[in-house]
Amino acid sequence: MDGKLTHIDENGHASMVDVTDKAETQSIAVAAGSIRMNKAAFEAIQKGTAEKGDVLGVARVAGIRAAKKTAELIPLCHPLMLTKIGVDFMLHSETMTVEATCTAKLTGRTGVEMEALTGVSVALLTIYDMCKALDKGMIMTDIHLVEKSGGKSGHFQNRI
Repeated sequence: MDGKLTHIDENGHASMVDVTDKAETQSIAVAAGSIRMNKAAFEAIQKGTAEKGDVLGVARVAGIRAAKKTAELIPLCHPLMLTKIGVDFMLHSETMTVEATCTAKLTGRTGVEMEALTGVSVALLTIYDMCKALDKGMIMTDIHLVEKSGGKSGHFQNRI
């Protein structure tokens, strides 16, 4: 990395990165985050008894849909033809936390980090929305890029 901000032009203005001359590569990004909640909300998710329905099923679809719409939400992102988006969950009963991961893939001229991060964020927001009647104090934490590969900058693995 040369330390240069890629979304700033030579005049200091916000600018969409020109990827016209970049080679196509396979890019994969994985993002993760967690939502901590009270026992009632956690058990409703775990047992499938939430009043609004299948919390994790709806959150999975919401995360996939959000990843596909990233360019509509983040102004300087390129609209992408994603080839795969997956959203998965792990329930941690000892901390009453749901951990979400989103994996995004494509073959193209740009990476998919923003799509993975958007997918995991919206999946967590959907869990909050579906369970807020049981716990308005839920806390979403640690949303981060876990790993990415492909593209000009190559492989990155987060060390946190």
